Amino acid sequence: MSHHPSADQIISLYDRHATTWNDLRINHFVDRKWIERFRSLLPAAATVLDLGCGSGQPVARYLIDGGASVVGVDSSAQMLALCSTQFPTQAWIHADMRDLVLDRQFEAILAWNSFFHLKPDDQRQMFRIFQHHAAPGALLMFTSGPSHGEALGVFEGETLYHASLDPQEYAMQLTDHGFELLEHIVEDPECGGQTVWLGRRLP
Repeated sequence: MSHHPSADQIISLYDRHATTWNDLRINHFVDRKWIERFRSLLPAAATVLDLGCGSGQPVARYLIDGGASVVGVDSSAQMLALCSTQFPTQAWIHADMRDLVLDRQFEAILAWNSFFHLKPDDQRQMFRIFQHHAAPGALLMFTSGPSHGEALGVFEGETLYHASLDPQEYAMQLTDHGFELLEHIVEDPECGGQTVWLGRRLP
C-alpha cells in the first residue's frame, strides 16, 4: 500500500514547529476528560510510559501534577528539549516508538495523539511493543481514527498525516496481545472529537 508522502515527514514537522505547538497546546486542554479518566485509574505513584509525549504539555504535566512519574518518549529532539526544560525531574528518551525496547515494564502506557500518526502497518506492530512494556494490570490508552484509512490535516501550513485501522482490528489486536478493552468511544464530542481506546493488561 502506498502512503501519502507526509507519512514520512512527521518527525521533521514537529521538530520545526515544536515551540509553536507547545505554545498552542499548553492552555488548550480540550481532551482533559479522558486524561482525567486515565489518571483516576492509576495506582498511587504510578510510572507512566508516555509514547509520543510531545512537549509534555498539557498531558504529561497533568499526570505529574497528580503524583505520577512519567517516562516520555518522542522522536522529536526539539519537543524533548521542551520537556527537559519544563519537567527536569522526569525521564525523557529520544527514540522512535516503533523501535522501542526498554528493559522494564510500566503501570500505564499512553499513546495520546501520537500513535495515530503512524502508518497502518506500523500501528499493527506497536501492539507487541505495548505488550512488552505493560506490567500485569497496566492501563493502555491511545487515540485512533474512527475507521480504516488515512486522513490529512494541516499544521502551520504543512500537511500532517494520520492513519487508522478498522475498529474491529484494534479490538482484535488488544485481545491478541493480552489486553481487555475497558472503554471505547468514537469521536467523543466532550473530548474534541477524539476516538479513544482504554484497555488493561490482563494479569
